[in-house]
Amino acid sequence: MTHPHSTTPAPDRPGTDATPPETAAPGRTDRAGRVLALLPVVPALLVVAWLVVSLPLLLAGWFRPLPAIGLFVPVAALVLWPVLRGRQDGLRGGVRGEVSWWAPGGVLAIGLVFLVVQVLMLAEQIIVRRDPASYVQFATWLQEHGSLPIPQDRAAFGGGDPVLRYGSPAFYEVGDDLVPQFMAGLPLLLALGGWIGGTYAMLVMAPLMGACAVMAFGGIVARLVGPRWASAGALLLALTLPMVWVSRSTYSELPTMILLFGGLALVCDLSRDADRDDRVKAFLGGLALGLIVLVRIDGLRDVMPAVVFAGLLIAWRRRTGVPLAAGLFLGAGAGLAEGFLLSRPYLDYLHRSLVPLLLICGALVVATAVMAIVLRWEVTASRLRRAGATLRRGRGPDAAAVFAVLVVAAFAVRPLVQTVRREPANSDDELNVAFIEFVQRLSGLPIDGTRQYSEMSLYWMIWYIGLPALLLATLGAALLARRLVQGRAPRWLLPYAMIAWTTVLVLYMPNITPDHPWASRRLIAVAIPGMLLFAIWGTAWTMARVRRTGYSPRTVRWTAVAAALLLLAPILTVSAGIIVSRTDQGELAAVRRMCDRLGPDATVVVVDRSSADRLLQVIRGMCGVPAARTLSTASRDDVRRVIGRIHAAGRRPVILGSQARHVAPYATPVRAVAMLARQDERTLTEPPNGTWSLTLNVWIAEPPRTAQRG
Repeated sequence: MTHPHSTTPAPDRPGTDATPPETAAPGRTDRAGRVLALLPVVPALLVVAWLVVSLPLLLAGWFRPLPAIGLFVPVAALVLWPVLRGRQDGLRGGVRGEVSWWAPGGVLAIGLVFLVVQVLMLAEQIIVRRDPASYVQFATWLQEHGSLPIPQDRAAFGGGDPVLRYGSPAFYEVGDDLVPQFMAGLPLLLALGGWIGGTYAMLVMAPLMGACAVMAFGGIVARLVGPRWASAGALLLALTLPMVWVSRSTYSELPTMILLFGGLALVCDLSRDADRDDRVKAFLGGLALGLIVLVRIDGLRDVMPAVVFAGLLIAWRRRTGVPLAAGLFLGAGAGLAEGFLLSRPYLDYLHRSLVPLLLICGALVVATAVMAIVLRWEVTASRLRRAGATLRRGRGPDAAAVFAVLVVAAFAVRPLVQTVRREPANSDDELNVAFIEFVQRLSGLPIDGTRQYSEMSLYWMIWYIGLPALLLATLGAALLARRLVQGRAPRWLLPYAMIAWTTVLVLYMPNITPDHPWASRRLIAVAIPGMLLFAIWGTAWTMARVRRTGYSPRTVRWTAVAAALLLLAPILTVSAGIIVSRTDQGELAAVRRMCDRLGPDATVVVVDRSSADRLLQVIRGMCGVPAARTLSTASRDDVRRVIGRIHAAGRRPVILGSQARHVAPYATPVRAVAMLARQDERTLTEPPNGTWSLTLNVWIAEPPRTAQRG
């Protein structure tokens, strides 16, 4: 059987089976390679350290700045030390040989420019319409209170009333409490920004994490393709529309990418003859990959290949196998524990897909254990080794390459043979159907709210990375599959498996409302970086062939420039409009004005659905006052009864709605907020290239104490 690590952990260079050390030259040093190698690792380990510290504190209800930051500093030093103390050479740093400072310098420069631009174009999504604002409100509560669940504070409403409800989108009403939707990983990270600099710093965490992800991808490209391609990889990812878009708002894909790239980098750097440091790195790499589940529950699907890989290491008696498996199970277990203890309503909502996923994960663990036993038992292992040798010498490598091409071809023809629909199974699904029909009417498309457009998923990929990149990625995936079967690319085994597995599953079943750029977030965590990685490898392989043909250096350079433009031009063409478009501006100032209007002693009753959906948790979390919504069937007398109860509780009732007529029956309407901004476009059959208008009007009325008797 083929071992997953060579004796020296050097990345394979396209066109060769091993990468020879580069000759020393001016401006080239092993320290540059060291910096390049650390780009994916350091951000990931810092995220790991923060999550390891903050999750137990949250579970205990003690998530406060002093204990969290006080524990984070020594834990961060502890996890970084094994990586930073390694020998100062390229082999231990993950990038072999002496590397020009242009390689890490280029990646760092791209990351810095990306950060500056994204901060300047930052979206202020704090009013709840979709996930980013939900995460911000989740994090705001953690920043201020450090515990879950969120109390409804019915006492402020005189003990509550049958016409009042306290939940809103992303905040489930459970008994006398509110439980935030989603996993806690991202809110725990955002809360740190909130402690440092308030809500604005919390929002800036998104560009910061996006820049770290861009630089981390450059480090992965350096490991798996070569240092000279690192800047190209970072630039291509930084310019894709989904990367630009998610890095301006608080999306969970950002820490997912950091953990994924860092975990893969740590695993790629392991040597065959593992020492103590390698075992520690294996554990940390597994922990980083496993903690993806704490950020996104579907991370369970993404890390499945890592479980099998750890089983292979154990089967081949590698001393890094058990630490890698331990890290994986500890990280994923922490995510599942948080989900079932603190986010149970969210997991219940996902039960139709989550229960099968958990069963598959359990079956995979059992199957991996059986595989390890079979591969360690000499009677069966010897037969499998002979079978593997026969496969490598036969048509197996060619069949693997052809299969990779056929998978891409199948997705290309899918729209011709399938139309994906989904019948609504709950109230949230019914809202999605209505939303899709709304977008279809605006776009002049046939009205069918059950359409999911998932059959177009490969074309979504083409929108964002371009057809040349897709073709080169297909070439790279096919050639790498051939090499893996031949046993010639051991370092690629886990990255290839995770990219191929997740990309195929995401393309087949995106499971997301199909408007863009919203749906593009499903591709950005793994699929788009993975396809770009394959495309860069395919380009490097092609350039190696061009150099071997004997063309002049000038011809080779111009060919390289043409190849770069071929990859870059389609990406920039699609993303250019979004790069210069600002959305969701003014929300922070609008919310502050609303909070000032409400005052500290208000008890807010929201009487229309739109305002309640958008603002209920904003009022509760950012304004710091109790808030509830009325049922759609509530009458004016019902509202007046609630007003009387609030007065009796010693509070000041405030009625809130999106129009003056909503609050006029109870007192003189006063406009608290009038905001006009831009929001993301919604497209279904073409890439987004613009923005839509966004308006927010908030009217309030303060009933006098005698109003309840009217």
